[in-house]
Amino acid sequence: MIVKTVELFQNDAEVLDYYQERFRYIMVDEYQDTNTAQFHLIKLLAEKYRNLCVVGDDDQSIYKFRGANIKNILNFEEIYPDARVIKLEQNYRSTQNILNAANSVIANNVGRKAKALWTDHPEGEKINFQQFETAYEEADYIAADIRKKVSENGGHYGGCAILYRTNAQSRLFEEKFVVSNIPYKIVGGINFYARKEIKDLLAYLKTIDNGRDDLAVRRIINVPKRGIGATTLGRVQTYAEEQGLSFYQALRAADEISTIGKAGMKIRPFVNFIQTMRSKVEYLGVSKLLQEIIEETGYVAELEAESSDEAQARIENIDELISKAVAYEESEESPTLSGFLEMVALVADIDNLQEGSDYVVLMTLHSAKGLEFPNVYLAGMEDGMFPSYITIISDDPSEIEEERRLCYVGITRAMTDLTITCAKQRMIRGETQYNKVSRFVKEIPETLLGGMARSRQKPKETSESAGQSFRQASSKVKPIFSTRNSYQSRQANSFASSSTDKITLEYGSGDRVKHMKFGEGTVVQIVEGGRDYEVTVAFDRVGTKKMFASFAKLKKV
Repeated sequence: MIVKTVELFQNDAEVLDYYQERFRYIMVDEYQDTNTAQFHLIKLLAEKYRNLCVVGDDDQSIYKFRGANIKNILNFEEIYPDARVIKLEQNYRSTQNILNAANSVIANNVGRKAKALWTDHPEGEKINFQQFETAYEEADYIAADIRKKVSENGGHYGGCAILYRTNAQSRLFEEKFVVSNIPYKIVGGINFYARKEIKDLLAYLKTIDNGRDDLAVRRIINVPKRGIGATTLGRVQTYAEEQGLSFYQALRAADEISTIGKAGMKIRPFVNFIQTMRSKVEYLGVSKLLQEIIEETGYVAELEAESSDEAQARIENIDELISKAVAYEESEESPTLSGFLEMVALVADIDNLQEGSDYVVLMTLHSAKGLEFPNVYLAGMEDGMFPSYITIISDDPSEIEEERRLCYVGITRAMTDLTITCAKQRMIRGETQYNKVSRFVKEIPETLLGGMARSRQKPKETSESAGQSFRQASSKVKPIFSTRNSYQSRQANSFASSSTDKITLEYGSGDRVKHMKFGEGTVVQIVEGGRDYEVTVAFDRVGTKKMFASFAKLKKV
């Protein structure tokens, strides 16, 4: 609508003049978030009388992915050379230590207007920086710290907010809060286990496990679309009720249901798929089963084809579910699909959370803009998470500057207490990744940090030390793959022939390889794992990663 309005104004001087007379004085808020079309609309309306006032903070321009153009505010004086600039640098929200940290981070951006926030508030406490071995320890600490603030210091859950870069990061905190009986609310999103893609994949697992959950079966019978109509499903349901069968049992007997006719041909591939997956449960394990479901149904492929931010967020949620499955397999003596579903049912019991006004807020950094909380936790502050790997390897310097502005926004949400946390290793899509402390944390002067501030200054891992730390870590966990060689040595059936053959590697330890996302690196270690290999690579730009060879698709260089 704005684009067409701009075209009208550009092509019809009379119409433009009418609206210039109507809007002689123009004020624009959040100018840093305007897009190109809005810029031209404002410029056209204001060019006659030039009574234009805009308010904005270039350091809080974080919506480039929605079309916002930071140049609109950075180049304002060039477009309007007679403009008067008034800097509003006094902050009424945060302590000076928090503001100093924010100022230190954002000062590293080149594309910005120079300014520094200050306040009349006290200097305040130092920023609490904590680095943990794993993301699970990070979640444990934050949950315990929140309970301490509430029980010992007379605080309220509502005064605490956990901010993270992506929606998928909420899962660990949600699970910890459920078992700890800490009330929480996802702002700007929905609970992890209530997200569509998670419910879909769990429905597949439930159907494969026993098929007695009729709702689960009905949920995924047309995911992806199989052309099985509502009328056909209704007749299958009627048959099930008449015969005293579950819905899935009735689907298996579709050839015997005379009322559905040729529609039964569309049901058979779904039933065959479920039966095939059942035959693989024992030797695949939960995580590999999930990955095979995703691959064979094309679930992620459909999302990738959308090429949208929402689709990418859903893919990240799926990756987090796979990580959950791998963590379950590593922690259980005898992991089973039924056991995994039972465990998920316990931590996903969101319906029993008591609603009220006093709850911890969980949200992405983008959702947090404009809000404030006494206690803020910036979680997952690692290179690769925040800033993201895509940003780190980008050739466009404006990408990292946008991420830095997002960090600035996160820091300045805190009023009195700011805690920054990170983990040395984090599981992403079932792969253990070793991450360095975020470069944004390193941009904060050490004098402003309390807690474990010195740990951020540890030297970079060499390839050799990274491999050693991986071997130490891997010796403490159970293998992801089952050792049932009788199953591993043969194919379940022709349906899975391409995925059950053991892969061969064209590279070895010490070789240089290339990953389509992480770039080039050196192979540190290769561990045989049944039908696949666990490969540890020290990448030149993003650090050390551990991944499965079949998914990594590394190429020798």
